[in-house]
Amino acid sequence: MSRIDETRPFIAVRIAVLTVSDTRSLAEDKSGDLLASRLIEAGHTLAAREICTDDVNAITAEVNRFISDTEIDCVISTGGTGVTGRDVTPEAFRSLFEKEIEGFGEMFRFLSFQKIGTSTLQSRAVAGVAGGTYLFALPGSPSACRDAWDDLLAHQLDYRHRPCNFVEIMPRLRETGLAGRSSGK
Repeated sequence: MSRIDETRPFIAVRIAVLTVSDTRSLAEDKSGDLLASRLIEAGHTLAAREICTDDVNAITAEVNRFISDTEIDCVISTGGTGVTGRDVTPEAFRSLFEKEIEGFGEMFRFLSFQKIGTSTLQSRAVAGVAGGTYLFALPGSPSACRDAWDDLLAHQLDYRHRPCNFVEIMPRLRETGLAGRSSGK
């Protein structure tokens, strides 16, 4: 069942893709490649693409750089959402969130459960907003990135999606009221 309202215009979102890995390079980054190709095919703009190590400080520095860039509306990361000692992406993202989008992780695990069963418990996918920028942290596997994009993000990052979507409220993400915080973006 399509929830796309063809009477509304498509609005391209400027998206940065961040791969969190100690071992991958751009040449072998299948998950980053998948996200980049999917978002471009959907009509969005790949605003940046980077790889950083599984280190809280490196991740927060890179995401903060994206947040401060007025040409980036959304950051999608892949990798570092598991439960091992090196998996610190959720901690890095949560340290930046002004508001967490709890339903994203819940919905991702619900959809993932239908495909991989209880193994989805090992995913700590998270989402939130910081400085007027959407932040999504996905697992590192191409199949998890495909599921998150195809089943969740492609719809919520499409202005035409009804009854509501993330794009239509983007201008309001910078409203103050969070203990006086304002990004100035």
